[in-house]
Amino acid sequence: MSSVIPTTEMTIPLWGLVIFIVWTIAVVVLLLAARIRHLSTGGSVKDFGTPNDESLLWRLFRVQSNLVENLPLYIGVVFLLTVRGVSGTVIDSLVVVYIIFRLVHSLIHIAGLNPIFRLLSLTIQLVCLVVLTILAII
Repeated sequence: MSSVIPTTEMTIPLWGLVIFIVWTIAVVVLLLAARIRHLSTGGSVKDFGTPNDESLLWRLFRVQSNLVENLPLYIGVVFLLTVRGVSGTVIDSLVVVYIIFRLVHSLIHIAGLNPIFRLLSLTIQLVCLVVLTILAII
């Protein structure tokens, strides 16, 4: 007896998830490259855990951690939207804004720019997630 698992078409929220995952992997690769470079130039493993906003290594570590912390929230929202079959222009627009500001947040952090811009980006992302969650359950 064979069972067929139903498939779901790729939606904007699911494509957003793909982008989020690929971006997280890219940041991990950048972090690994920075760690290898650090060690090859005589740096210490102890430096990996030393908070230092001037260090690209530390900023990449924080970006990677932040992505890993936020990925489950976005996965949960995409799950709700997909299972409930909620879609439309508003959903797609909110997802696009969320993903854009998720990437912007990371880039601001990697570049070491003013943290107020990260806060603004994070606030926009949070608003998008809250509204998407509400739209998924109403």
